[in-house]
Parts: sequence; structure tokens; C-alpha cells
Amino acid sequence: MGVRAVARNRRSWDEGARPDPAAKTAPGEAAPESAKTVVEFAYDRMRSDILCGNLRPETKLRVDKLHEEYGIGVNSLREALARLTMDGLVLTSGKRGFIVKPTSLTDLKDITEMRQFLECRALAQAIEAGDLDWEGRVVAAYHKLSRVEEKLNDDQARWGLEWENRNREFHSALISACPSPWLLQFQRVMYNQSQRYRMLSLVETSIPRDATFREHKLILEAALERDAPRATELLAHHIVKGAQDSTAHFLAKDKPRRKAVQRVG
Repeated sequence: MGVRAVARNRRSWDEGARPDPAAKTAPGEAAPESAKTVVEFAYDRMRSDILCGNLRPETKLRVDKLHEEYGIGVNSLREALARLTMDGLVLTSGKRGFIVKPTSLTDLKDITEMRQFLECRALAQAIEAGDLDWEGRVVAAYHKLSRVEEKLNDDQARWGLEWENRNREFHSALISACPSPWLLQFQRVMYNQSQRYRMLSLVETSIPRDATFREHKLILEAALERDAPRATELLAHHIVKGAQDSTAHFLAKDKPRRKAVQRVG
């Protein structure tokens, strides 16, 4: 059963209520939302819509249409689009303007390999540097994830997006003790890219439950035992296995186009 509700559940990704740039203030009062805050909102909203699949790959991002959809000023939208371009989620090309970055098997493979390299390295460093607080974060994140995984068996359409959020938290907690800010930053970029493929796939496919759940537990145990070689080996397999599963599903479904829009672990 697919998670068709995921792509429509955009509000769950928003971190706050929509600002009203047109709202008026009394004389002498400060505006309720600064320009920077509006840009941040526009960036977060469009980023969420891209990652959720509401804005599909290759969608043209016309500023006038976005203005109507989000109720945000043109200048703020353009600044937000520029940031999304830097994130690699949006492309710009002369007269074509802005478009959501296309998806492909080549891109998925590259993202998977880079995420595997960065995240495993970060995990090894986190295991070496992690203290009791790090262990607590990892255990707490796994507990929340495992509770949602139990609910997935009953209603994936309802809990699929929550599972994705908890899955991100678990992976973030695992590497949170990594002492390299640059490594963590680049890992986040690759995770976001892989998340886009994953969320696109959840519209039509199921989360591979039992194998994924077991992998999370095994990674947790190896990390807490401070067994870096085993933990990184398990994580590397976890990441690449998810990509292989989604690619196999997509190719079986749509061989003529040979086009990848599916899950990364």
C-alpha cells in the first residue's frame, strides 16, 4: 500500500504558521515578520514541498505562480530559490528560469555513494568521541523511531511521514558526536538529496519494514558497543540496500523510460 497521503501532507513539514507579508501594523509598531523571516519561511516551505514531492522533479518554478500559492513577495521568493539552488534542489538555466532538479539513476547512485562515504565516516568519529550524552541521544532517537515503526504495520498512510521524521532524527543522533562541522554539513546535504528520492517513492510504494527495522536495531547495538567497524559496515549496507531496493522496484515498474524516482535508505 502506497503512502499517497504523504505528498499532500505538506503542513506537517512546516515549522510554523504562514507569515502574512501583507499584514498591516499600527504606526510606530515593528513589522511582525522581518524580511529575513519571510525568506526563511519561503525557503522552508518550498524545500518541504520539494522533499515531500508536492513540487515534482522538473517542475517549472514560476515566481508569479509561487507568489499566488504561498502569498509571499517576489523578492523573498527569488532569494529563497537562490538558496535552494545552492542546496542542489533547484536548478536555474537562462530563459528557463528555475526548475526542480530532475531525478535520474546516475544521480541516485552518486548521492548514495556520497552519503555512504560521509555518513559512515561521521559515525566512526562519533563512536570515538561520543560520551554518555551521545549514547542517550541515540537511545532516545531509536526509541521514538521504533515506536513509530510499530504503528506503521497498522496504518502506513497515516504514520509514513512521521516515520521519515523519526528516521532522520535517528540517523542524525548517531553522528551527532562527530567533531567535524564540515563533515556534518556535507552529510546533511546528501541526506536531504536522498530524502527527496525516498519521499517521492513513498507516494506509490511501501516502506520495506522488517529488514529496515532490524538494520536500525543492529546499527544501534554496534554503536553503543563502540564497535566502529561493524557499525559503519552495517550503516553502509543499510544506505546502499535502500537504494538498490527502490531502483529495482522502479525499473520493474517503468523499464522503457529508465528513470529513477525512488527510495534511498
